[in-house]
Amino acid sequence: MTRIYIDENISPHIASALDILEKPLGSDFEVVSIVSVFGKGALDEEWLPKIGAEGAVVITQDLNIHRTKSQRRLFKEHQVGVFFLSPPSKNGYHYWEMVEQIIKRWQEIRKLCRERRPFAFRCTSRSSNFERL
Repeated sequence: MTRIYIDENISPHIASALDILEKPLGSDFEVVSIVSVFGKGALDEEWLPKIGAEGAVVITQDLNIHRTKSQRRLFKEHQVGVFFLSPPSKNGYHYWEMVEQIIKRWQEIRKLCRERRPFAFRCTSRSSNFERL
């Protein structure tokens, strides 16, 4: 089972909806929100080791995680895979824009989850595929 965590900067409702959409397939993917599992405002230092131990991945809008040396080190140290959805502005995606971006890329996300961890992939609102960071 591969667990995909949706970061706090993305609605937990999207995580719930994706998990519901996966269920009829009998797939080995489970989608959960970091907020629903670890609580609102949980520090990266708290949840990263736990999801790393699960072999899980994260979907986030926060590219600063990759840009900040200490945050990047945490992801690598705990062997976490991360997908960055880079929004077109500093305000991030609006709700339905985020839904559209994730749904449009869902099959690729599922495929890339098989990559050896740690990994980091990024896509923008204009890119057609994820690029490895």
